[in-house]
Amino acid sequence: MASLYDRFFLPRLLKCACSAPPIAKQRQKVVPGAQGRVLELGIGMGLNLPFYDVDRVESVTGVDPAPELRAIAEAAPRDPRLTVRVEEGTAEALPFGDASFDCVVCTFTLCSVRDPARALSEARRVLRPGGRFLYCEHGLSPEPGIAKWQRRIEPIWKRISGGCHLSRPVTTAIEAAGFNVARHDSMYLPRAPRIAGWNEWGEAVPA
Repeated sequence: MASLYDRFFLPRLLKCACSAPPIAKQRQKVVPGAQGRVLELGIGMGLNLPFYDVDRVESVTGVDPAPELRAIAEAAPRDPRLTVRVEEGTAEALPFGDASFDCVVCTFTLCSVRDPARALSEARRVLRPGGRFLYCEHGLSPEPGIAKWQRRIEPIWKRISGGCHLSRPVTTAIEAAGFNVARHDSMYLPRAPRIAGWNEWGEAVPA
């Protein structure tokens, strides 16, 4: 059973952090590129929903294990023409058949899943041949000094931020899961502490 912190305080903390203007700007770089039948991993509070292009997207199916976050996602703002379904599930065990989606969107999710490699394997499984994996994630800094501090702070950080990890690699993990990265960008998010601000985003296809 979720603690009082997880049920009442953590969603407020996540909303404040994950809807900050620099992060919203990063979402806008990725989400409008989705098309067809879209699966969103860790839909959370539905913060990506306003950015989908309804002329390109047939439907959006979002999965998340947290009932508190799914309830927020159900009521999140979006274009009324956008077909959205929010389902209980984890990224590591998606309740969908093989090749079910044209596109998988993954934003600020790999940091908090239990098994990133398994989650990426599942994303690859449910993508149709030629389907696209769009991602935007924070993770391990390429600077050794900052990476060292990320690892030091991570145990405490995880406890207060819903299991969020600071030191997970992003693009290299996606490649290791059997994707070819077609486009990749990275930077530190403005006005964010460097230990939590390294961001990588791009597009990949199953190898």
